[in-house]
Amino acid sequence: MVSRLPISPQVFAIFSALIAEKVGIHYEAGDRELLGDKISTRAIDAGFDSLLDYYYYLRYDPAGAAEVDALIEALVVSETYFFRELAQIEVAVSELVAPRVLAGERPRIWSAACASGEEPLTIAMLLAERGMLDKVELVASDVSERALARARAGVFSARSLRGNAPPPPFAEKWLRTMPDRVVVSDELVRAVRFQRVNLLDTPGIAALGTFDVIVCRNVLIYFHDNTARWVVSNLSGALAVGGFLLVGVSESLLRLGTALACEERSGAFMYRKVV
Repeated sequence: MVSRLPISPQVFAIFSALIAEKVGIHYEAGDRELLGDKISTRAIDAGFDSLLDYYYYLRYDPAGAAEVDALIEALVVSETYFFRELAQIEVAVSELVAPRVLAGERPRIWSAACASGEEPLTIAMLLAERGMLDKVELVASDVSERALARARAGVFSARSLRGNAPPPPFAEKWLRTMPDRVVVSDELVRAVRFQRVNLLDTPGIAALGTFDVIVCRNVLIYFHDNTARWVVSNLSGALAVGGFLLVGVSESLLRLGTALACEERSGAFMYRKVV
């Protein structure tokens, strides 16, 4: 039985172009063997003994759409954990969301590319601690249905808690920690609307409506600049005027030429839609 299918530079090029087109993930030439291993495993599981035949099936066969989704599931990175870059989220909740709630509004928050859901559930914890969980609409999305299924289940591996992001004292109320897993309160899970969204899908994002805060952190690093501009444009379109976009602390939108204004709030940087 074949255990690995070879991937030539030419086949790598057409696969990487297909993947970038579908989900925006950018692969460099140095990633050829890594990508080849992942594609090979999926192709063999689907019954193919040639990566070129597999490519033509994905690209041209009417039945290939479901297999494209399966390949994407095998490729997407779901690296996330609770309380990651917590200070930025705390500032957003206290300075951007809470004033709107006090003014009688119902703010909307979108955690985009949430992977298995630890980020939106962290946000839900912060809202619950301030008595605002039922006063805010919290939407979370990812391109991976498998990751979203884990999020909806509310049960996570022990790795969802990391030493570089220790749980704050209030976490005990919402998380049940065991040696091999972490279980999240049903109240928090029910408060989040999880759904599949591709960040390249402009009409799909428009259908979500507008948000006061969008959190899309540590995602743009996987995209080529042109794709990142497209994604930022989609996210900007989903922001209400005066709304804020949060990206990862190591990410910057300035090189992408965004119209959003970079602002510093209590030591946290975020981007505001001014018009």
